[in-house]
Amino acid sequence: MAPRLSLGTGPVVDNRPSCILPPLILHPFADAAGPNKLVESSRASLKLQGLLPAGESTPEDLDRTLLDGRYSELRMLFYVGKDLARWIEQCVEFVERERDHLEAGITRQSFATLLVQDAPASVQDKLRKWGVGDYRAIFTRALGLQCLFGNAPGREVLSDDFVRNYYRYADQMFALKQGEAEFTLIASRDFKFELYSSGEYSRMLERSWGE
Repeated sequence: MAPRLSLGTGPVVDNRPSCILPPLILHPFADAAGPNKLVESSRASLKLQGLLPAGESTPEDLDRTLLDGRYSELRMLFYVGKDLARWIEQCVEFVERERDHLEAGITRQSFATLLVQDAPASVQDKLRKWGVGDYRAIFTRALGLQCLFGNAPGREVLSDDFVRNYYRYADQMFALKQGEAEFTLIASRDFKFELYSSGEYSRMLERSWGE
């Protein structure tokens, strides 16, 4: 059952009917070892800054732990970015089919901005229930990493400096991509979508097939 875009019957804003976009489907954010690595990495960072006692750990030990956690973050965000990029591509394809009914200038950047700056309240609420605090930073960096890598990079091809500061590069890459060309801003009041985990969406499909 492919996701469909439809022109809804909601209130018209600027002569534009509300659109129901394909659902955003996210796969699990981390592998089994990921959460522990992230916690240890955060503690190592605090110890390196002198905010926690280092104990018997050497600076080299702490830096190695920090880098392990940062690399886990990078891989996690890369795969989140694949889900986001897939959703953006679906939205662009559907909007192309409805181009005559929509404002000009709606591009990939329009949907990236919608995700980061104006996700529907229901999507934000669901992310908070999943324990995602700063979803804007997560989505920004996830999409930035998609601009940098076609496939998840192995640790051996990344410098320690890049891994340590990957989030700065990802933020800058996202900003660079968004600034490539002018685009039309769109708002969640006009472009609505739902968020599902991959498991949740699979169960919905199974129920629909059963019916």
